[in-house]
Amino acid sequence: MRAAHIHGKQHIEISEVAEPEPRDGEVRIRVDYVGICGSDLHYYYEGANGAFVVREPLIPGHELSGRIDLDPTGHWEPGTPVTLHPATFGRKVEAIADDPHLWPGGAYLGSASTTPHTQGALAELIVADRSMVRPLPPTLPVRRAVLAEPLAVALHGLSKAGDVEGARVLVTGAGPIGLLAVAAATAAGAAEVHATDVLAGPLERASRLGASRTFDVTTEQPPADAYDIVLECSGVAVSVSAALRAARPAGRVVQVGMVPNEPRPINLAPFISKEVVYVGTFRFKDEIDEAVRLLDERPEIEQVITHVVDADDIVEAFATAKDSEASGKVVVAVWPA
Repeated sequence: MRAAHIHGKQHIEISEVAEPEPRDGEVRIRVDYVGICGSDLHYYYEGANGAFVVREPLIPGHELSGRIDLDPTGHWEPGTPVTLHPATFGRKVEAIADDPHLWPGGAYLGSASTTPHTQGALAELIVADRSMVRPLPPTLPVRRAVLAEPLAVALHGLSKAGDVEGARVLVTGAGPIGLLAVAAATAAGAAEVHATDVLAGPLERASRLGASRTFDVTTEQPPADAYDIVLECSGVAVSVSAALRAARPAGRVVQVGMVPNEPRPINLAPFISKEVVYVGTFRFKDEIDEAVRLLDERPEIEQVITHVVDADDIVEAFATAKDSEASGKVVVAVWPA
């Protein structure tokens, strides 16, 4: 079978590898679609995602949808449409027993955080633990289901915000996660959802997904002290400062966007003077089930996908995903059976 391996900075190759065989408790999945995430871009363009360096060939991809190829137990028929929760959880810690995504020793598909690396989904076939499998509703197309993992990230961030119904919400950064945060906040009953970015393309997409007002922050800032909830989805230091400024007194800022593991200048004065609650969020726990339900209910969320690129054109797929003016979510169509 074919698989795409990142070997280092801007070095990706498609190779023939042996078909994986499921062990006890595993199933084999034929992959249809893989979304390109920010971490995949870092692995390809920099050879590392933060502190996690590509030290051996790495198959990227943790956003996927496909179909059961082989279930040794016979529970799922071949062809059953599915997506995956891409995490396996590590050693339970009683103090955070209800947050398995924070337990030490876990792994994530397509990640160099472990040695050997945890291989990802950009392959014709993958095997996965049965607990990771999420069958799709019959009305949810497999293509749309590739958004389940990034939508779960947005939903987890929203869960840290408290009650969203009737709230004024600002989403800073209208990349794919920001767009999905706009959709999630709208679906949760927010009274208003606004969005910021530095590019026209992402702001136009945010408007189509439910943002009633957008701000190009190169020329206009959102109002200060105006929002009950701010979902910071860019990970840029100046945007974090803007989020703290935009939150109302005793409002809540949720840091969804990843930031580099290094000191960055942030203005904390509004955080202190307004007693803003500033909450971190990392990946997600079990929100992928809600993501599947929401994708089934709201087909308009599929417009987050702006490009579908064949796997044989994988370099083009990464280049397209890097161009945030032109693209929202870029999805790779994996080789057909």
